[in-house]
Amino acid sequence: MTAPLTLTSAPRPDGATVLTVAGEIDMSNTDALARALDATDTLVVVDLTAVDYLDSAGLAVLFSHAHHIELIAGPFLQPVLTISGLAGLIPVHRPVTAESPAPGDPDARDHGDSAHHGRR
Repeated sequence: MTAPLTLTSAPRPDGATVLTVAGEIDMSNTDALARALDATDTLVVVDLTAVDYLDSAGLAVLFSHAHHIELIAGPFLQPVLTISGLAGLIPVHRPVTAESPAPGDPDARDHGDSAHHGRR
């Protein structure tokens, strides 16, 4: 049985939107993900830390929105994002923990807790 996809959107003080995604992203629900990403023209930080499964259809949606997204992903999804090439196109941050600074924190670079890549 697949875990249902849940999408929760919240604005950040800097004008960006955080889209928290949980469950499984597959071809049965990528339309909902695409609609959530299309809902704003501002930067969307997509938090994938609670995603249990990401298939090629889900990757395709993320690729098609690469011009205005950044990702937060844990070690489970890091290999998929790297091998697919997505991590080379957009910033992929590690989840914030008690031991690591938040994405955008100047100390993040010192701890290797975020990967910042130029946009194309």
